[in-house]
Amino acid sequence: MEFFKYSNKLKPEKGRLLISEPYLPDPNFERTIILLCENNEEGSFGFILNKPSMASVSEVMEDIKNYDSPAMVGGPVQQDTLHYIHRYPSLEDSVEISNGIFWGGNFEKLIFLLETKQMQRKDVKFFLGYSGWSGGQLEEELAQDSWIVSDQVGEELVFDTDPEFMWRKTLIVMGGRFSVYSNYPKDPRLN
Repeated sequence: MEFFKYSNKLKPEKGRLLISEPYLPDPNFERTIILLCENNEEGSFGFILNKPSMASVSEVMEDIKNYDSPAMVGGPVQQDTLHYIHRYPSLEDSVEISNGIFWGGNFEKLIFLLETKQMQRKDVKFFLGYSGWSGGQLEEELAQDSWIVSDQVGEELVFDTDPEFMWRKTLIVMGGRFSVYSNYPKDPRLN
């Protein structure tokens, strides 16, 4: 009965994933996976995990030298801001989002850890902007079947999965009707 565990009945909560439905009409969120960092009456926010930007982290943040990995597009809100998640539990002032996944923290210490190779680049993801919803907006979108909520969040998915395959892989892991969604073509006219 695994199917019922992953039905759209899961509530959006901090540390869960929002997975866009195959034909979500908003191009900002086409085939995206969003890690929710907060959800309450005032609103919700999170970061798109699988949408690389055209800019490298070093191009965006000159404090970070020789970091040619792309910064991710966290969402359409305030794309002139830089955010990060990581899997380094002892970084001061960070907030645990999910088991082993942390948001923010002491930026200078993060840079030091990266430069001295005490933290690997694969252990941190940088985001330009974020995805945000005002109070009740996300719930309305869920009622319109725009999103699938999943509690299948882990470090391997967030940090080690190629962004190109993340949406499909997440749906396959969920099983049931969701694994069928994973095979939907981007353009149904090509089917």
